[in-house]
Amino acid sequence: MTIMTTNGRAAQPLKKMTSAVGVLMALGMTQAHAVNQEIRAMFQPDPSQPGKNLFINQTPNGGYCVSFPDKCAANNMFSIELPVRHDSDRALVPGDDVSLRAPADWRRLTVTNQDTQETEIVEVRITGIGSRFVLSHRVQDLTGIANAAQAHDRLWTSQTGWLYAPAPCGGSGLAGYSDTSYRFFWHTPVLASCTKTAAFRIPAMYFEKLDFAYELRTPNPLGMSSGLYTGSIAYTVGPTGDFQLGSMMRPDDGSITLDFVLDVLHTLKVDIPPGGNHVLLEPQGGWQGWLESGRRPTRLYRDQTFNISASSKFTMKLECEHDLGFGDGCAIMNRETGYAGAVDVSVSLPHGLTDSAGRPVRNVPLGRTATAPFQPGIYVDRKPGTLHFEVAEQYTNWLIDNAGDKPYKGNITVIWDSEVH
Repeated sequence: MTIMTTNGRAAQPLKKMTSAVGVLMALGMTQAHAVNQEIRAMFQPDPSQPGKNLFINQTPNGGYCVSFPDKCAANNMFSIELPVRHDSDRALVPGDDVSLRAPADWRRLTVTNQDTQETEIVEVRITGIGSRFVLSHRVQDLTGIANAAQAHDRLWTSQTGWLYAPAPCGGSGLAGYSDTSYRFFWHTPVLASCTKTAAFRIPAMYFEKLDFAYELRTPNPLGMSSGLYTGSIAYTVGPTGDFQLGSMMRPDDGSITLDFVLDVLHTLKVDIPPGGNHVLLEPQGGWQGWLESGRRPTRLYRDQTFNISASSKFTMKLECEHDLGFGDGCAIMNRETGYAGAVDVSVSLPHGLTDSAGRPVRNVPLGRTATAPFQPGIYVDRKPGTLHFEVAEQYTNWLIDNAGDKPYKGNITVIWDSEVH
């Protein structure tokens, strides 16, 4: 086999080409048996690229992109090769059309989280189609032309080989041929047939496999829960199917099923600075005003910073050692007297994290009931937030009047929970 480029210059001999492509799909065939290939994509936040909220294809390439990896990489293209053979059901005579058609339109499927049953929409379209066709006789014998490259060109009325795709398809710029076969790949920008017309009689031919490239539109992973999302889409194969390789070409399988797997691996991590788990509530400026002049403070408070890394939605809530028996908050208590006062806790989150309405999170109250989910618009990596602890004036007066020179204490546990359903 020989490699050809679009300028027609022959290159070194090429070994038999095979292909594979990666993304999120799998294929099945209906007639005699089924062939399945998983297409998997994964999202895992990258601290070095916090604004890159994309799924990364994890499926090995097959077919065309195995043969020409650099060209595929330059065009962000992936391909899959399937063991679907098409055989001619009769001889081709001059004037017979061989029309190729791929499902180049966007099609939608639903993927479902296996744990939470949440659903998202994935879209897929086929952006290229190819194969290796094999002739029953040497192309030189079919055309009477001694040069194989020229014979392949003259075998079709366009007088060009399958390196050059008929409109509206586009050529890939590379192909391979031998005396009895031709390896090709065409781009399919629109949903339409692309036709080659035989100029000579061809007693029989077959397309060895089905090679195609695809493009995906995946949902925003920042709005998805962690876990595996799976779903499938089915295509028909044959003269009137979604994939067509000619009206006289009969496939050995009549359908292809693509099975998608989206793997979402989120990050939610909170770091409290050393000593930050001990919160001392004091008046603004300390207790000097009270000790020296008896001036009552209007509140007791402390702001405690923390660093958060988050790529998924999460809720927050409190667990209390003491509560007042009413309301949703926690309390601190004089363990000897039993007197207690309410502590209001609220949170402010860094830029990139919003409430469920898309607003910045500033002093949002926390209680023993979980908040509405907070949502990242970008991956937030080790950005500072603040927990606000405050005893309001009413309880500040109560606590001072009943302190008896004894401290008020209580454990308040703040929970960040990414298990949002």
